[in-house]
Amino acid sequence: MTGNSPGNGSANGGGHKLLAIFGRYKPAPWRGHYSLSKLFFNFYLVAVSSFIIIALFADFVISMAIRGVTEDYMSRFMRGTIVLIEDELFRHPRVEWPTTIKSIDEKFAYRLEIVERWTLRLEAKQAERLDSGEMAVSPDGDILYHRLKETSQVLAVGPLSPRANAEYHGSLSLELRIRLLTWTVIGLVLAIAVWFFVRPFWRDLEAMRQTARALGEGQLDARAPLVRSSAFDLLAATFDGMAERIQRLIATQKELSSSISHELRTPIARLRFALEMISETEDGPERDRLRRMMEDDLDELDGLIDSSLTYARYEREPPALHLSPVEFAPWIEEEVESMRILGRNIELVVDTQALPPGLQVELDRKSMPYALTNLLRNAIKYANARIQVSAEVIGERVALHVDDDGPGIPKEERERVFSAFTRLDSSRDRATGGYGLGLAIARLVLEQHGGEASADEAPLGGARFTLTWPVVQSVTKS
Repeated sequence: MTGNSPGNGSANGGGHKLLAIFGRYKPAPWRGHYSLSKLFFNFYLVAVSSFIIIALFADFVISMAIRGVTEDYMSRFMRGTIVLIEDELFRHPRVEWPTTIKSIDEKFAYRLEIVERWTLRLEAKQAERLDSGEMAVSPDGDILYHRLKETSQVLAVGPLSPRANAEYHGSLSLELRIRLLTWTVIGLVLAIAVWFFVRPFWRDLEAMRQTARALGEGQLDARAPLVRSSAFDLLAATFDGMAERIQRLIATQKELSSSISHELRTPIARLRFALEMISETEDGPERDRLRRMMEDDLDELDGLIDSSLTYARYEREPPALHLSPVEFAPWIEEEVESMRILGRNIELVVDTQALPPGLQVELDRKSMPYALTNLLRNAIKYANARIQVSAEVIGERVALHVDDDGPGIPKEERERVFSAFTRLDSSRDRATGGYGLGLAIARLVLEQHGGEASADEAPLGGARFTLTWPVVQSVTKS
C-alpha cells in the first residue's frame, strides 16, 4: 500500500483534524473575584447571630437563676406599702372598698384592685404562700397578691413594670430605649471589629486568587505575595512549593522533549541509511556490517530512552531513599571492579588509604552505585591511560574522587557539564558517545543524599569529579 492510499489519507486527515481541534482550543476566561462586601456580610451575620443567641440564652439563664431572689426582694420591698393600703381599707366598711381602692389607685403609678381568691390561677407554691397570709407573685413576676386578712378577697398590686401601664404605651419606655441604644452600639462596634478582621483575609485571598490565575495562564514564575494574615503563611508557602514544582516539571518536560527529539535524529538517520544500503547490496560481509551498525543504533536508542526515563523520574519524583550503612572502602573497590572490563587497556587504580579503618557510610545501595558508575563511564571515555578513584573524610562528610588523565574540562564549563544533555565542544564531544545525562543523574542522586557533585582539575592532568555527602544522614540521626 503506497503513501497515497485511502488508509493513509484517512489517518492523515484524522491527524489534521486533531491538530485543528487543539489549535483552536483556548481555555475559558477567568471570571469572578472575592467580594469584600459579601465576605463581610457573611462574617457579620454569623457573628451577630451568635452574639444574640448567646446573649438571649445568658439572659434566660440569669433571670431563671435570680428569679427567686428578685421575687423575695420585691415582696419585702412592697410589704410596707401593701400593709398601709390594707389598714386603710379596713378603716372603711367592705361595701366601700371598691370606692376606697379606686381613690387610692389614683395616687400610685401602678394599678391597685381587689379580686376574689377563686379567680386567681397561681403556681402551687405561690397559692400556698397566699393562703398562709404571705405575699404571692404572679407567674410573670409582675403582680403582687396579698390576701386581705381572713376574707376571700385579695389585693392585687401591679403590673409593676412601667411598660405594662397604659400611660407608657404612647412612648418607648426608658428600659426599652436603653436596650435599643445598647444593642445599636454593640452592633456598630461588632461591625467595625468584623470589618478589620475580614479585610486582611479578603486582601490575602484576592492576592492568592490573582497569583493562581497568573499561574494558570502560563506565568510559571508567579509566586504567592507577601501575606499580611498569619493564617495564610502556610498556604502561601505550600502554594509556592507547588508552583516551583510545576515550573520545574514543565521545564524538565520541555527540555527532555527538545533534547530527546534532537538526540533521536542521528541514530534514526543512520538506521534509515543502513536500511537503504542493505536493500541495495548483495555482498554478505557488507550486509553483516550494516546489520551490526543497525544493532548499535538500536542499542543507542535503548540507552537514550533508559537514561531519559531515569533522569525524568529523578526530576519528577525522586524514588524513596533506602539508606543502609556500608563499609566504605570494600564498597568502592567492589564498584570499581565491576567496571574494569570496560576500561580494557586503561589502568584503573583505587586508593582508600586516607579512609579510617572500618569506616561505615550510609547510602542507598541502588542509586549511589548508579552515580559512581556514571562517573567511571565518563572517565573511561576520556582517559588516555590512567584513572584513579580515591576517597577521604572531610569533617562529617565523605568525599569520593574520580580522576582521569584525559583532556580535562575548562573552568568555565565545570558547572554546565552537570546539566542534562550537555556535551562540550572540545574532544569531549559526540564522537565519544553518551547523551549528556550521566552527570546530571549523578548530581540528582547526590542531592537526594544531602550532598553534591562537582568537577575540578585532576592531579593526573585531566578531569576530577567529586561526590560528597554526609557520613551519617540526618534521618538516621533523628
